[in-house]
Amino acid sequence: MEEKKFVTLRKEEFGVKEFIKKEFGKGKVSSVKVEYTPVGERVIVGTHKPGLIIGKRGESIERLTEVLKKRFKMENPHVDIAEITRPDLDAQLIADDIALSLERFGSLRFKAIAYKALTRMKHAGALGAEIVLSGRLPSERAKTWRFKFGYLRKTGDASNDVDYAESVGIDKAGVVGIKVSILSPETFKSEEVTVNDELIAKLKKNLENEELKNKTKKSKK
Repeated sequence: MEEKKFVTLRKEEFGVKEFIKKEFGKGKVSSVKVEYTPVGERVIVGTHKPGLIIGKRGESIERLTEVLKKRFKMENPHVDIAEITRPDLDAQLIADDIALSLERFGSLRFKAIAYKALTRMKHAGALGAEIVLSGRLPSERAKTWRFKFGYLRKTGDASNDVDYAESVGIDKAGVVGIKVSILSPETFKSEEVTVNDELIAKLKKNLENEELKNKTKKSKK
C-alpha cells in the first residue's frame, strides 16, 4: 500500500510540474518543486521572469492556486517564486530556449543556434557545457550533433554537480531532442591545481629538503 501511495504521489507531482510549465509557456519556467508541510502544500516555481508568474496584482498566482485546489485536489496550496538571477547558467532554460529557436528559425540554423547558446554560457562563467541535438538536422536521416567547451565530468561524484536538462523542439523537419549540461563556476574541481607563487615556493622547499636528505644519506655511507 505504501508503495502505491508513493507512486500516486509522484505521479500527481509530475502532473503539477507539467501543467505549470505548459501554462506559462516553454522557456519561462525552469523547475517546479512540491513540498508538503503541516499547513498545506508548498509549490516552488523556479523562473527568471517572476513578474510573468505573479501577474498583475498577483492574479496569475491566484488563478494557479485555484487550479491546484480544484484540478489537483490540493487542500491548501501556497505558490512561492524562486527567482533565477543567472538564466544563462540554468540548463533547463537554455534547453528550452534552443527548442524555441529551432521552432522559430528552423533546423537549417541549428549550428548557429547551438554555438550562440554555448557563447552565452561561456560568457556567464560556466566552467564547461555541452549541447546534444538529435534528429533530422537537416538531413533525411536522424543524426546526433555535439557542441561543447571546457571541463565537464560525466561519471563519479563530480557528475552530480553538473546541471542537466532536456527539451524537445518541433519544426517542419520533425522532432529534435535537446540535452544540455552545464558546470557552474561555483563548482569546486578537485582535479584543478592553481599554480601561484606560494605553490612554487613550497615545491622549491620540498625539493631542497629532498636534496638535503640525499646528501645526508650519502655522507653516512
